[in-house]
Amino acid sequence: MEEMQASDGRTMYYGKDDVFVYRTYARPLTVRPIPESTWTGEDGVIFAHRITFAAGGDAFFSSFAEGDNARIVATDSMKNFILRQAAAYDGATTEGLLAALGRRFLDTYAHVGEVKLSAERLPFEPALLSGADGPAPSGLVYRASRGERLRAELTLTRIADGSASLAAQESGLSELRLIKVSGSSFQGFIRDAYTTLPDSADRPLHIELDVGWRYADPEDALDAERGRYVAAAQVRDLAQQVFHARHSPSIQHLIWQIGLQLLRRFAQLEEVRFTSANRTWEAVVEPDEGGRAVYTEPRPPYGFQGLSMTRADLRREEERR
Repeated sequence: MEEMQASDGRTMYYGKDDVFVYRTYARPLTVRPIPESTWTGEDGVIFAHRITFAAGGDAFFSSFAEGDNARIVATDSMKNFILRQAAAYDGATTEGLLAALGRRFLDTYAHVGEVKLSAERLPFEPALLSGADGPAPSGLVYRASRGERLRAELTLTRIADGSASLAAQESGLSELRLIKVSGSSFQGFIRDAYTTLPDSADRPLHIELDVGWRYADPEDALDAERGRYVAAAQVRDLAQQVFHARHSPSIQHLIWQIGLQLLRRFAQLEEVRFTSANRTWEAVVEPDEGGRAVYTEPRPPYGFQGLSMTRADLRREEERR
């Protein structure tokens, strides 16, 4: 979570971390289909999150400088507020839940100048039961998933008329792990006295990927009924599709190509961001003619990459073609 500042520019905030919220029977989420994914929604039966909540504003200066707690909302009260207000949320998106919590908190505590909220969605997948027509979701039994996770972060600031304004929004997908066993390379880089890495014309490529995105209109993230919500599951599937379809001369170029396709597919997005890490396996037995090989975990340290892209990058790419 980025730092929050008081009006004099100093960093000043406090809050509550690791608030686990297991809400049942939220509104189902439905999104438009895209060619790269079969995912079109979820039932909302288990709507679970790990939330971080922070409050800031000049009113809290006396608590730091003088030990005066008269204007402090205890972090235990913040936890209870989040848990109780989660029951009142009538939407289907994580971003909408955070916005509802933040606006309600600012409405309740008029001296608070700003709130920043982040959440990690805790995924639960329906158990499939056998039946006469084949496997079908239980609707009652779910299993916790240990895969990649949706994340979201919002900042709401009190403006001159006293209302809450959405100052910042970012959604994202964390800890996506992908391995492509063939069709990636890394060669043509600078070779000098410090170089020991050999060129590789075809290598297994194992990456860890975090993807973030910002909407041109942040309200599209808050209300799925607008029909412009970008689902993390569809972002995951699109990334997999690009990885499969394209030769990857580097991780840098791979995330560039994923970013271009995300911007093409989702016109409502203004920006996409990537943080990636190279976890490519170390070969123990080199591949034979049939591609059979043995690998082990890579030794640290690890390479990493970071990239942000906007619609201007997509326009330049289309013009170049």
